[in-house]
Amino acid sequence: MPAKLVRFGVAMEQDLLKTLDALVEERGGTRSEILRDLVRREIARSELERDAMAVGALTLVYDHHVRELTERLTEIQHDLGDAVRSTMHVHLSHDLCLEVIVMRGSAHVLQRVSDRILATKGVVQGGLELIAERALGSGHSH
Repeated sequence: MPAKLVRFGVAMEQDLLKTLDALVEERGGTRSEILRDLVRREIARSELERDAMAVGALTLVYDHHVRELTERLTEIQHDLGDAVRSTMHVHLSHDLCLEVIVMRGSAHVLQRVSDRILATKGVVQGGLELIAERALGSGHSH
């Protein structure tokens, strides 16, 4: 059953409202939808700052010719144990591979390990997307 919606007023500067309305038009949504999305994002961010349980996807591009890099990446993932839920490996070119590592655990641990992986010699670029499990609502955090 959908949650009950509650109406409330919001005051903001006219220029900010114009910018918001332009964004609403561009996305084809409503002010309410955008404000709900912003609030959800902010709640999720604050949960992560409190070291909540989280799910994360680390995406990295690396040069597979760098000596022992794949072994180091595999070792770091094995050190995480059950926190690594899945990986996907894609050959982008003769030199470059893309890897996506799906993880679950403490937000700070996932961030620390991701920083370690991204700092490894041979990793060209990457990023981590974390989502606090509590922000997903009940039924999604098993």
